[in-house]
Amino acid sequence: MSMGAELPEPTTPVRLLLCDDHAVVRAGLRALLSSTDGIEVVGEAGSGEEALAVAARVRPDVVLMDLQLGDGMDGVTATRHLLTDDAYGSGATGAPRVLVLTMFDTDADITRAIEAGATGYLLKAEQPEELFAAIRDAASGRATLSAPVADRVLAQLRSPRPALSERELEILRQLARGLGNRDIARALFISEATVKTHLGRIYGKLGVDTRSGAVALAKEQRLLS
Repeated sequence: MSMGAELPEPTTPVRLLLCDDHAVVRAGLRALLSSTDGIEVVGEAGSGEEALAVAARVRPDVVLMDLQLGDGMDGVTATRHLLTDDAYGSGATGAPRVLVLTMFDTDADITRAIEAGATGYLLKAEQPEELFAAIRDAASGRATLSAPVADRVLAQLRSPRPALSERELEILRQLARGLGNRDIARALFISEATVKTHLGRIYGKLGVDTRSGAVALAKEQRLLS
């Protein structure tokens, strides 16, 4: 029997779980991903809680994770659970890689996602080929960042955020309690105008633009302890 050249072994497709709270977005991603070889969508989730349940059932290689997931568990929290809990149950090993795909590129969002263990961080404005490559890279354990995200990460490394003053930390603690500007002013015996001034400085130092973003990042970096 003549022996010809050996055929290459078929490549096992990357098993992918989609997590986005918009059904239309998930449908669009599924249709897009079906156009490329080597990636198989094995499940969908519309919330962080559902992502954990579906991941335990289908055991994906990669979870494509949005950050904003409605009123329940957000994408960062879901990522942390996927990577630190027994994600697949029954003592199974080998947590999935998590690739963030989002519209948000604030410093706080990027920092929280990376610290939670995300392998990559992409923006939804990426070209399809970039998304396909990032999914394959994530499955192989290689990190991928959108160009604007990489620029922001480098900027943070080159210019570390200045430390918060004691007064700013006091105001941040009051924010974490859910107090408004007037109540913070009363609690700290300062004017509302002073509170607003400090809030502006806090936002600038933390790289956020909302109260919830400041509190989330402060908790992530243990600034409130």
